[in-house]
Amino acid sequence: MELTGRIIAVMAAQSGTSQRTGNTWMSQDYVIEVPGQYPRRCVFRIFGEDRIKQFNIQMNEDLTIQFDIDAHEYQGRWFNDIRAYNVIRGQVAPQPVAGAPVAAPVASPFPPQPEASPFPPAPETATEGSADDLPF
Repeated sequence: MELTGRIIAVMAAQSGTSQRTGNTWMSQDYVIEVPGQYPRRCVFRIFGEDRIKQFNIQMNEDLTIQFDIDAHEYQGRWFNDIRAYNVIRGQVAPQPVAGAPVAAPVASPFPPQPEASPFPPAPETATEGSADDLPF
């Protein structure tokens, strides 16, 4: 999955030592705002000191993040974890103008059909001497 937008918050880096392996770890959270009529915000995490330094994400930077979503349970409650694995700079989606169509119409592979009339066609009147002189 991916989101394109502007970084509006850079949180302090967190670090520690794994109780299970004894290795040190580092992660940092960021908030990205996706533009639009109703802007959306998403907190995502970069895990690993090497990736934090490699991506070097700064405030007010426009970028696209590629991420995975996973959930974990802690003391009976569930939490989402959004981890970015790639950052692409220089790709910002244009902001839609209010009232303008969002996407261009797609041509249909089917020929246009005439609109159906809400009324049935008028019956043809029989002329005298026709072979069909039924009253209905």
